[in-house]
Amino acid sequence: MPFVRIGLIGPTIDREQIRNLQQGATELMTSVMRKGIAGIAVLVEHVDHCDWSIAGASIAVGAHIEATIGRGTNTPDEKARFMSEMWRLLRAELGLALREETYVLSTRSIRMPTVGAG
Repeated sequence: MPFVRIGLIGPTIDREQIRNLQQGATELMTSVMRKGIAGIAVLVEHVDHCDWSIAGASIAVGAHIEATIGRGTNTPDEKARFMSEMWRLLRAELGLALREETYVLSTRSIRMPTVGAG
């Protein structure tokens, strides 16, 4: 059930970068968040027509990450480590143009039935 959505703006990324983001997010879900690999889904979206701004000024590269997990399945420390490691992954793939202010990550915990919970 864990679902990771990675939304990107800026220069188009190639298939290898997309695959690295998918594999990296999956690995973090298994190693940091203790999720079974079989249920992990990762969506990488590149938004072509948008304009992201910070303090009224447009930015060239931006990323938004949202991870959905089962409520009560992870500690605050695990969530914080996941966010920190996702930032490193994004910076490695998108480069130094990715400003810290553009990075928004939330871990959304939802109530899940026992089947598929994560």
